[in-house]
Amino acid sequence: MLRSLWRSIDRFSVQHFQYVINELRKIKVVDEHNRELVMNLLQSVVEIVTYGDRQDPHIFECFMERQVLADFVRILKISQESKIDGPLLQYLSIMIQNMDSEHAIFYCFSNGYMNNIILHPYKFDGGDLAPYYVSFLRAISNKINKDTLCLLVNVQGDAVVSFPLYTEALRFAQHEEKMIQTAIRALVLNIYNVSDDMVYQFISTPPVSEYFSDLVRRLSNLCFCLDDFVYDKGRKMDAQKRRDGVILEADKIADELHYFKDILSVGEPRLTRLVTENLLNGLVFPLLFSFMASKNKNGSDLSAITSLYIISCLLQVVGGRSMINNVAGVILYHILNLNVRIPSEGNASDVHDDVKTFSKCLNEVERVICYDPESNGSESINVTYLGAHWEGFMSSFNINSSNSEICSKRSGIFAFVFCEDQSLLLASIFLLLILTESKDLDCLLSSMSGLSEKEDEMLQTDDTSISKSVDESIFIRFMPEILNALLNVLAFQQPLSIMMLWNAGWCLQKLLNFHREGLNGDNLLLFTTSYDQSRVNFLNELGGVWFDHIPDTLITESASCVRVLEQSSQYKDPLFMLELVLHHQPTNGQTSSYFAWQRMVDAVKAFILHFQLKTFILKGVLVDKPLLNMISSSTNDSRVIRASDVSSASFGSNVSLESGIPCGIAFSNSEIRDIYVIPVASGIIGKLLLAEKHPFRSRHGVVIAIAPLAGLFPKIDEDHPSWLHLQIREFDPQFYSTKARGNHLSMPDHLADGRWTLGFPNARACEEAHLVILNEITKQRSAVEYMLAPLLQDDLELAKS
Repeated sequence: MLRSLWRSIDRFSVQHFQYVINELRKIKVVDEHNRELVMNLLQSVVEIVTYGDRQDPHIFECFMERQVLADFVRILKISQESKIDGPLLQYLSIMIQNMDSEHAIFYCFSNGYMNNIILHPYKFDGGDLAPYYVSFLRAISNKINKDTLCLLVNVQGDAVVSFPLYTEALRFAQHEEKMIQTAIRALVLNIYNVSDDMVYQFISTPPVSEYFSDLVRRLSNLCFCLDDFVYDKGRKMDAQKRRDGVILEADKIADELHYFKDILSVGEPRLTRLVTENLLNGLVFPLLFSFMASKNKNGSDLSAITSLYIISCLLQVVGGRSMINNVAGVILYHILNLNVRIPSEGNASDVHDDVKTFSKCLNEVERVICYDPESNGSESINVTYLGAHWEGFMSSFNINSSNSEICSKRSGIFAFVFCEDQSLLLASIFLLLILTESKDLDCLLSSMSGLSEKEDEMLQTDDTSISKSVDESIFIRFMPEILNALLNVLAFQQPLSIMMLWNAGWCLQKLLNFHREGLNGDNLLLFTTSYDQSRVNFLNELGGVWFDHIPDTLITESASCVRVLEQSSQYKDPLFMLELVLHHQPTNGQTSSYFAWQRMVDAVKAFILHFQLKTFILKGVLVDKPLLNMISSSTNDSRVIRASDVSSASFGSNVSLESGIPCGIAFSNSEIRDIYVIPVASGIIGKLLLAEKHPFRSRHGVVIAIAPLAGLFPKIDEDHPSWLHLQIREFDPQFYSTKARGNHLSMPDHLADGRWTLGFPNARACEEAHLVILNEITKQRSAVEYMLAPLLQDDLELAKS
């Protein structure tokens, strides 16, 4: 034991370290025969040095004096297909990661050792070396600071001429393995956060700066992949596979945008300018010009809905004054043109004159959209794509001064606001809402896009009113028409997905916040018509399969509706745009309990949305909780289970047969069994119990089956009047919601309901049983109606006001 302890202590002595170094230097070539020996020696060096850095300064002094890092470089050079590279890099990573003292880190980064190891000609060729190499690079980046960074760059004069850690890392920036990509991005951000002026100049100068254009190109390719899933371009996928693909590609795009945001968050002016320029010229302007000029009909460009999604995500995630004002300057070009245009006498319809007129406006706007407030005095944004394509972009629109109001509705972003495609309508309004709710939108753009004289005076005299004026100005010109377009979505006669309705309601509520005048006569009538229809559909569900679940669904969906309506455009997930165009499975005409459940939930959602909107229109507020009567599920009815309330009845429960009706039933082609049927309603809970007589207690039975009262729809057989048919709900919404939560699980395509046929002694007994079941269902439905009474009464009072 003492000998073992001595060995442990001796292992971390300077003497033993000297021995290991000498043994390592005896190695003249590394091959498969001595590979294990070399690995053990390297591991020992790393362990002893790590120990010495924390416990024994003499060990680290020996490490420096003997220049052991030079031996690591030498081992790399003399290895012959021995696969020693990976373990060596791994050991170095461990050593660097575990170094605590700045003195040790400073030494390791000195004398060019790290750069020599980084620049060694490794043979990656699809093997497992890349993860070791990238891990080594990241370990170095985690230890650099403003003092040690200079040790890893090569300088000539006042300029950095090479930076191996950075340039070699960028070779793996587009690696197929996600973990490697993530490590490289963490490394890059580490470098950006500690770089000095010379390093930033190196990073922002070609060809090194091409990294940023490569990032934008990668993002652009992901956008096209996303579009392929949205419109199923040649893939022929089912709805769920398409949706899974959309979510996956959308997540990838979100990752890219957040990486751009991380770079911008460094706060370095040259980085900010470089990222913004590349995003604008490589993605934003080409995308905006393409879909707004309707040049994407040949299928070679992104669809309009995907373009709107990408721009919305970019504004939400990346944001910034430069990005916001550049996007606003392009999509609102026709509004700016209308407000600054000076019509020429006699040739007001000359398109080219209008383009030249707008060029004057563009000079004023250029100061706003090219100025980069995030650059802290650095040079302005170079929007080369904008300058090169603007004239042709403007010429592609038939701008006519004589009918400017009509033209403006058919041009730019408003061409999508007033189009017949409801998905594009909602997506384009959402993009405009992001702009209007952004604090970064320049007041010049806002005022040129349609502020009244009064609002313009407010901008000049009252800074506190600027934000409100900016929010309202973009929509003020066409507010009644935009509200009408949204109301037509709500009142659309053909069945729409509830997602479409809720997003239309969200847009409507946001616009009504800006438009304090409320709805005019025609628009108010349109909303009232839509509201009345939603109320009728809601009340119809009281006679449906799931009427017993309406109160709980109402409470749940009411809270969800308030959360949705109160959500800021800056935090609302734009993914809804893409989901609107995905296949929506209709429920009309389907009779299973699953489809009936969907119809009930949709009817509740539609009604509660209209109820909240109506309350907001009339009172300017949303209702936190629906007003409902509370009801107890307990009862003193003698027919209920004696031992416990009906709500606790379960398979195998002991029940009283006093109210039971004798009959027969056969399960799964088995023999007919003599049973008792017991229908019981207790508040909004209703169950149909089937019980067999207890073998020892004559007046009691044992429950062998349970079905909900709601949805039974009892029916006497026409050919056999002593038979009673019952429909049994098989779909369990609680089970499904638990299983589906968090993993985008699809609803089942087909789920057949159960069928029970009860046989009675004669037709009269069957008819009596039929009436008893209907009576209990009526009692249960009455309890539900009692709970909903305050809500429906409040609804009538709102209608009167």
